Amino acid sequence: MQSNLRDPVLVLNANYEPLNVCTIRRAVGLIFSDKASMLLNGRGEIHTARTIYPAPSVIRLERMIKRPRPSVKLNKQEVFRRDNYTCQYCGRNDLDLTLDHVIPRRLGGTHSWDNLVTACRLCNHRKGGRMADSAGMRLLNHPSAPTASAQYIFGRYLSHNQDWGSYIQGW
Repeated sequence: MQSNLRDPVLVLNANYEPLNVCTIRRAVGLIFSDKASMLLNGRGEIHTARTIYPAPSVIRLERMIKRPRPSVKLNKQEVFRRDNYTCQYCGRNDLDLTLDHVIPRRLGGTHSWDNLVTACRLCNHRKGGRMADSAGMRLLNHPSAPTASAQYIFGRYLSHNQDWGSYIQGW
């Protein structure tokens, strides 16, 4: 099986802590420059003019990389993911979703994890620029920042890369 050089590869620190996801192309470059070693070949092969190389699925860096504690960046897709793509007012699981500020910006609400929720267009329009109570609406779940666990950060890749599970579960 021939691999696509843009397929994802899990990058582990020297202590096997999940660090990042890169492409096969980048992973092979790290392996050939002796900065990483391949732990798992789950992607098939890479064919060149003269040689066939195994395509890595998981690599481990040779040297320990210090990094700050990971955090989930606040953006629209991450709010949708945190709320499981479900309207936080009516519970509808819809593809046509918007962001809603629980306390509207015009009333002093901030653009933060604690003030943003997923809402369907109907509920967002019904609430308008008011507080949920004055619009006769209630939140299903109180919003908060998701924990930046390895399971949450790399979880979206697990459906297509089941072999990563053992490396991510321990963290």
